[in-house]
Amino acid sequence: MANGFVVNATRFDPYKNFKFTLEWDGKEVLGVSKVGAIKRTTEVVKHRAGGENSYSHKSPGRTEYDAITMERGLTHDTAFAKWAAQVSNPEGDALMDLNGFRKNVTVNFKNERGQTALRYFLFDAWVSEWTAMPDLDANANAVAVESIKLEFEYYTVENIEPDQAA
Repeated sequence: MANGFVVNATRFDPYKNFKFTLEWDGKEVLGVSKVGAIKRTTEVVKHRAGGENSYSHKSPGRTEYDAITMERGLTHDTAFAKWAAQVSNPEGDALMDLNGFRKNVTVNFKNERGQTALRYFLFDAWVSEWTAMPDLDANANAVAVESIKLEFEYYTVENIEPDQAA
């Protein structure tokens, strides 16, 4: 079967991408319907060696983490707006909180039973873009969506043992 899998070695099917929850400030953020891909890219540094000039050698360079976008239906909840205002507040610099504008965000990936299977920890995240209101169209049949774009320093992943999943 699945030799080499340490966690949940009997699993055959991959996880579905629609079961997740999101947390920051120790609370679950409700209504989030979409989270962008968590991605990192390591720069390739090419160099030549003294006696091996017929081809380039490659080494890893700096690693960068791409920003992610989170979307949810527009409601009375102001969590996205409050966080975005900590970086840039339209009422003036005195209301900006540059000491606490970074947050650690947790994305809990769930299995089919609703148990947390994987946790992604995004460290020192901050809002670089906020869409407060979408385009409005009286002829459309769609939900109004607000979104934030998060920059973060790095992430880690935690695998949850099946019997520990809660």
